[in-house]
Amino acid sequence: MYGKLSVAAAEARKKAYAPYSGFKVGAALLTADGKIYSGCNIENSAFSPTVCAERVALFKAISEGERAFVAIAVAGGKERIAPTMPCGVCRQALAEFCNGDLKVISVSDESGNYTETTLGALLPNAFSEADFRG
Repeated sequence: MYGKLSVAAAEARKKAYAPYSGFKVGAALLTADGKIYSGCNIENSAFSPTVCAERVALFKAISEGERAFVAIAVAGGKERIAPTMPCGVCRQALAEFCNGDLKVISVSDESGNYTETTLGALLPNAFSEADFRG
């Protein structure tokens, strides 16, 4: 079902800028209306400006006015694609705009095979806006 999304993530991985870690990641975020926003990781020698592929894809979609998401696929690895999940920061960033039902697709190989889980399973107690209401 998420084969096209997995392929988009694998293609985005090819654009990654990862000269320090060598770990290239691509992500593809699927909106409720069927649009796909992709992103890649972009490293920096001053580590803190580095940004993950998942957040690049999410921020591109948000900046275009998107607010409803169905799934995100992640393709990562050094030499070849290997199962990769979003880091904790990306999980929380996704939780700001997505509910726990968001499908998280981990691309397993160059052929687009994947496994899936949900954001809720990966981050069961995410911070939310409700946490900040008085």
